[in-house]
Amino acid sequence: MATPYYIPTSKPTQISSLPLKITNLYSFVAITFLCSAFYFTGVWQNSSSNRNNRIITTSNVHTTLSCFPSKNISSSRTTKKLDFTAHHSVNVRDNAVKIYPPCDIKYSEYTPCEDPERSLKFNRNRLIYRERHCPEKYELLKCRVPAPYGYKNPFKWPVSRDIAWYANVPHKELTVEKAVQNWIRYEGDKFRFPGGGTMFPNGANTYIDDIGNLINLKDGSIRTAIDTGCGEVMSSSRINSLLQKYEVASWGAYLLSRNIIAMSFAPRDSHEAQVQFALERGVPALIGVIASKRLPYPSRAFDMAHCSRCLIPWGEYDGTYLIEVDRVLRPGGFWILSGPPIRWRRYWKGWARTREDLNAEQNKIEQVAKRLCWKKFVEKDDIAIWQKPYNHMKCTEFRKSAKNPPMCPAQDPDKAWYTKIETCLTRLPEVASEEEVAGGHLEKWPKRLHAIPPRISRGTVNEVTEEVFQNDSQLWKRRVSYYKLVNNQLGQPGRYRNILDMNAFLGGFAANLVDDPVWVMNIVPVEAKVNTLGVVYERGLIGTYQSWCEAMSTYPRTYDLIHADSVFTLYENRCEIEDIMLELDRILRPEGSVIIRDDLDILIRVKRIADGLNWDSQIVDHEDGPLKKEKLLFAVKSYWTAPAKTS
Repeated sequence: MATPYYIPTSKPTQISSLPLKITNLYSFVAITFLCSAFYFTGVWQNSSSNRNNRIITTSNVHTTLSCFPSKNISSSRTTKKLDFTAHHSVNVRDNAVKIYPPCDIKYSEYTPCEDPERSLKFNRNRLIYRERHCPEKYELLKCRVPAPYGYKNPFKWPVSRDIAWYANVPHKELTVEKAVQNWIRYEGDKFRFPGGGTMFPNGANTYIDDIGNLINLKDGSIRTAIDTGCGEVMSSSRINSLLQKYEVASWGAYLLSRNIIAMSFAPRDSHEAQVQFALERGVPALIGVIASKRLPYPSRAFDMAHCSRCLIPWGEYDGTYLIEVDRVLRPGGFWILSGPPIRWRRYWKGWARTREDLNAEQNKIEQVAKRLCWKKFVEKDDIAIWQKPYNHMKCTEFRKSAKNPPMCPAQDPDKAWYTKIETCLTRLPEVASEEEVAGGHLEKWPKRLHAIPPRISRGTVNEVTEEVFQNDSQLWKRRVSYYKLVNNQLGQPGRYRNILDMNAFLGGFAANLVDDPVWVMNIVPVEAKVNTLGVVYERGLIGTYQSWCEAMSTYPRTYDLIHADSVFTLYENRCEIEDIMLELDRILRPEGSVIIRDDLDILIRVKRIADGLNWDSQIVDHEDGPLKKEKLLFAVKSYWTAPAKTS
């Protein structure tokens, strides 16, 4: 900045001495020259900073990543080496960076809230022990979870759908136990996923075509799906049938080519790591289980639900599990069931069960579906499909005689974080006619992505109006463009596949990446002021609830890129920044990227922790210029693995 100086506003006193006049003239010229020099020097320094490239790289034996482009960016948005301490009041007593050591190799697949050892302390009835049970604060790890020795960057999509590195998920159990079923093969240093399975003898693609012959999968009316066939809950009497149901999320993998995005979920395995396989293939998945708590999704979220040989006891416990599927299924949505007990008359011998047992099971399912007011849409060959009603107008009349399960009392049907499942039918929003869709009509994909979501147009989301939605859409269009300018890899096909948005709000970040070969897990924090996850799903996107004071229900090395908008401000005084950052490090892949936007004072603390995690990071200006207190931190996790001798 140029040095302030004073220019007199009145004429100087007249002095008759000629030498003095000459001296004053020289002084005036000198002062003018110096002031001008200072001014033009400042201008030159500011303009030259435009030419400085903001480059963060990380290199190793596998690859060299350049996260930032080598192109000019306006001076209001760029500096090569930022130093905010001279311009902002930040009271830091200790500038030393705390270094976080590697964890022991035994934690390479650590899932804190689904830890197999901790789970044994809980009730095994209805598999409650496989639900979320998080560690106490004193049990939290303060170290970096290692990747297994030999870990490599996953194959790019869509190649990753069919091939994964063995070193990344070193489990051969499925290849031995299920070799004849053509689900997964071990070939040298790779796994191959042919897309077969017990219910997919001709491959998952053909199986989906069979479903498409029964319901329309092409017109955009079905966009979001939930797959409980990725390995799911079964009754304790069938625990020995565990290995008969694995499909490693092939159904969801092959739906993506049809513009249908499926959320696959399965419990934490003792050794097979199905969810880990799905994520390694670039398919959306979470660790989860239907037991005593609601699934972490809002009501009316999915157009289609699917269970292929998942062995969930749908007819037991007063139909509790189908009641939960009904809650998350959209009005008019479909539930698809294949495998036992469907077509039991043909397969009962191969299933090693009696005809009476299988017939009784199917009758129970039919009765529960009827009490939920579902209609049997079609049953053909190995597939049965039911449809949820578009509203409860007729159902209310029917239920005057059939009162089990009862209608739920007034409650929040979207509340689903450690919320107990109730054996009552979730009420649909009221309608004026039998033709009206409860909760509002949804546009077909892809139009629904940018259409006003019904929850907003009907005014059921506090403080979120149509104007707020439209402004938010424009805001994120501009922000994502800026992200791609700073990190030129974000727009490059193949660099990123699995993306996490830690505080999604209305899904604007994900909506602006929908044309890229990526998928985004949209998180609505349970501590957020407004629950907007239902809006996210009405846009044709997927997501889940999460408290970032706890670990996420996923494996280490899940995501290629993590985005966090005001997350640390939200959790200030709720939990430790350090613990959130350690969780990010756990679920981020080696050489994965992070974009954090937050208040500058908080970002300085975050960056210090990032340095201790050995991330390569840099704080850059807000997209609206340097005068904004909110800044952005771009970071890349370094590549490192456990030593060879300990893997």
